[in-house]
Amino acid sequence: MFQTEMFKHVFLTGPPGVGKTTLVQKACESLVSSGVGVEGFYTEEVREGGRRVGFDVVTVTGERGHLSRIRDIAGVSHGRREYTVGQYVVDLPSFENLSLPLFRNVGSSDAGSRKVFVVDEIGKMELFSQSFIKAVRQTLDGSSSTILGTIPLPKGKPLGLVEEVRSRRDVKVFTVSKENRNAILQDILSALQECLKQTS
Repeated sequence: MFQTEMFKHVFLTGPPGVGKTTLVQKACESLVSSGVGVEGFYTEEVREGGRRVGFDVVTVTGERGHLSRIRDIAGVSHGRREYTVGQYVVDLPSFENLSLPLFRNVGSSDAGSRKVFVVDEIGKMELFSQSFIKAVRQTLDGSSSTILGTIPLPKGKPLGLVEEVRSRRDVKVFTVSKENRNAILQDILSALQECLKQTS
C-alpha cells in the first residue's frame, strides 16, 4: 500500500534547464483553475541579445525583481558585501524585498482556505539570505500551506537547507528528466491534491 498521508509538500529536482519551472507553472495553472489559491515566486532567466545575463524573481502575481546579474551588468557594489555564484552577482536586497513579504502573508490567510506556496527555487543564490532560509523552514513546519518547490540536484558541497528538504519525511521529491517531464505533471498534481487534503 502506497503511503501518501505523510506528505505535506512537493519538490521537483533535476538538472538546470530540464523544465522544472515550466512544470511548476503548469501545475499552478491547473491548481488555480480548480480553485486552489497559489502564492509564491519563480526564478526566470533574463536574456539579452541571446545570452543569459542573470535571473529575476517573479511572483505568482507578476511582480518582478532582480535576483542576480552578470558582473559587468551588475555594476559596482559600493562597499556592500558581494554575494556571487559563478559569474553572477546576487542582488540580495532586491530578492528579499520581493520574496520575504510573500512568506509573511502565507500564514495570515483565513484558516479554511487551501493554499499552495511556490518556492522556485531553493538554490545557491537564494541561500545567501538567512531570512529566506528561516522563512522556508517556518513554512515547511507550518500547517497553513503546501509548498510546491524546486531544489537543485546534489552537486559538489551539499547545500544545508536543500539537503534538509530532500530528507524530510513530509516532502515528496520528483526528479524531472527530459524523458519524463511531459508525463510527470499528472503525478505532481495528484501528489499536491493529496497534500492539500492534509492541510485543509
